[in-house]
Amino acid sequence: MLNNGRWALIFAIGAAGNLSIGLWMLIDPAGWYHAFPGVPGSGPLNEHFVRDIGATFSTLGVALAWGARRPAFRFPLLAVVTLFNTAHALIHVLDTVRGLFPPGQWAIDAGPIYGTTVFLIVLLGLLVRAEGEPG
Repeated sequence: MLNNGRWALIFAIGAAGNLSIGLWMLIDPAGWYHAFPGVPGSGPLNEHFVRDIGATFSTLGVALAWGARRPAFRFPLLAVVTLFNTAHALIHVLDTVRGLFPPGQWAIDAGPIYGTTVFLIVLLGLLVRAEGEPG
């Protein structure tokens, strides 16, 4: 099972990823929008909306950074990050099924959206297993 140092590293890597994406969205929404495959197919660029989502990803990054430093808070912080990612993935499923995304969106979303969500769900399960029942 993962020791405290490995958990801290996993949380720190997650924090860095979320913060880098979030800050990019906040600083350069148009650059982010055009750089990510599949994003332009979701509709025209709305810089305000991209920045709103950038604020979300930045907040998730701060939560994971907090969890890296404070083991007692890891479960609730990871649970919130996993909840957001699960909701995000379900919205992508719904919008793909409804035809709001172009053909091929499943393949584009497979890793960054669905893969990340499955990884977080598994990670949350491992954390519960490692620490016992939360609360």
